[in-house]
Amino acid sequence: MKKVSLDIWIQLLGMISIVASLIFVGLEMRQSQRIAIAGQQQGRAEITNNFVSTFLETGLDFQSIYFKRDIKQSLSVEDTAFRNAMHVMWFIFENDFYQYTQGLMGESTWKAKVAGIQIIYDYCEAREIYAVRAPIFAIEFRTVVESLPDKCTK
Repeated sequence: MKKVSLDIWIQLLGMISIVASLIFVGLEMRQSQRIAIAGQQQGRAEITNNFVSTFLETGLDFQSIYFKRDIKQSLSVEDTAFRNAMHVMWFIFENDFYQYTQGLMGESTWKAKVAGIQIIYDYCEAREIYAVRAPIFAIEFRTVVESLPDKCTK
């Protein structure tokens, strides 16, 4: 059996170190990309929430104007505020779902978010808002929402 020199062992260790550091850098780049994409999603949710907030500030119902094109709405101030708030909450929960699926939110936090989703899903008077929004949600998010107990069908 031939004896391997110390020089060869040092070179091998150096090569293994380089490969390991390249793998580490690649994983870090992948995580940075996920965080950047999640930041973009967060930014879109914020822009949309600001958009809905302008409706709230002017006393207009986002649902009636944006989805139904009905500018002659006849809702009370309270109903308008409630409906606009429901839209904002759906934007927030949709964004939370994305953060969770990207591994940027812990399991216990996500479970708390699901409890919040259940609360607004149980507002039967706001189910119309979910129904209008559902087609533009990711199918995975709709699956989560629609797998919840539905007290409005009873």
